[in-house]
Order: sequence, then C-alpha cells, then structure tokens
Amino acid sequence: MSNLLRHALSTPVRGITWRHGVRSFFSMPPGVPITASARPNSAPQAWSPTPYVTETIGGGWHTYDIFSRLLKERIVCLNGSVDETTSASVVAQLLFLEADNPEKPISLYINSPGGSVTAGLAIYDTMTYIRCPVTTICMGQAASMGSLLLCGGTPGNRFCLPHSSIMIHQPSGGYSGQASDIAIHAKEILRVRLTLNKIYQRHLTKPRTLDDIEKLMERDYFMDAQEALDFGIIDRILDKREAEGEDGMK
Repeated sequence: MSNLLRHALSTPVRGITWRHGVRSFFSMPPGVPITASARPNSAPQAWSPTPYVTETIGGGWHTYDIFSRLLKERIVCLNGSVDETTSASVVAQLLFLEADNPEKPISLYINSPGGSVTAGLAIYDTMTYIRCPVTTICMGQAASMGSLLLCGGTPGNRFCLPHSSIMIHQPSGGYSGQASDIAIHAKEILRVRLTLNKIYQRHLTKPRTLDDIEKLMERDYFMDAQEALDFGIIDRILDKREAEGEDGMK
C-alpha cells in the first residue's frame, strides 16, 4: 500500500449531510485532534478546513471543493490580498465561465484589503473584456484595488452587504537607485494614479471630476455601505436575500 493511500485511509473525516442528497465533508490534517480541547502545553494551531461537497447525480457521486461547487453556479470568490496568484485564478475562472456561456451573468464576491495594482488591473481588464455581465458584491471589505474591482462591475449590478467597508486611496510604491531611475519610477506611479482615477470616474454612478477624485484619494478614504452608495461606487445595498421575486435591496 502506498504511503499516500495509507495516509488517506488513516485520516479522520468529519461529515455533514445536507438536504437533497448533498453531503459535505472535510478531512483533518495530521496532528489535529478531533476533539475541541487543546493539547497540554502546546501552542494553538491555526487551521481552516476546506469543505468538500458530494452530490449524487445519475447514481454516481461527484465530489467538489466548495469553491469549485460555487463555480458551477457561476460564483467567483476573491478573498484576501490581490496578488499574481489570486489574479491568475480569478482571471482563469472568468474566462472559463465566458467559454461555458457568454451570455449568462457571473457573480464576483469580494472581501479584499487590496494589493498589487498590476494584478488587480488584470482582473479588471478581464471583467470588461469578456462578454458576460459581471455582478460584484462586497462582503467584509473592498479596499484599494478591491474597491476598484467592486466599482468596475456591470453598471446596475454592483452591490455590498450592510456592514461592508470600502476604502479608496492613491497607489503607493518605492524605489531606490540613481536619481534618474527614481524620476522614471516616480513618473510611472503618477501615470498609474491617473489611470486608476480615470477608471473610478468612468464607473462611478455620480459625476465627479478627476480633480475631485484625486483630492479624495490623497489619503485613505473609508466609507461604510451607505457612504459608498452616496459616493457612487455601488448601485445598491443588499439587506437580506428574499424569496424569489423580491430583491431585498435598498
């Protein structure tokens, strides 16, 4: 028996059965006790399990990690910092869903403190490039590049939950080297700032001049859900998911 198979068979599994024949489960990694009590004299371990969902379809079992299962429903999750790895994953999912059905909407759920400008712009450009309408929903926070992606969704379909936090600011960066090289990079940062300001201006629901946007973004500018709605970053606040036929929106 291979070591991989022996480990799989010896790994404890927890399961939760849902309605409609759906069962979700996750495996416990080695060294993590099944009980809730901590080991004596040991530091607590930070561990977040990845849930899996098993469906019975046509007499066969199909198992997915929870994010792949959400992808089947055309839901893409952007959680955490925006970097090259996250960007590549989100871009690939958007392109896949467009190939699957170019007319059907995609929902992008955002909970991000922001991150790399280039990685974020790769996601933004893909959102505007594909034919599918992209609905953006902020839950938790959409800061920095996260707020630009929230604002960059399809007009009329940019939402946030009631206690979301949205923050905009100018890009930051640093460079050391020869004076001429520093001047080149400073010029590039100013170009990027102007590009981002123009994107916000294009997507805001309220008309604002570039000068107004630049002044607001001189420092971190935080908004709650209502302030983001008034500012023009989102179209509506989602309060509670209602029965079909009711929008549950403000």
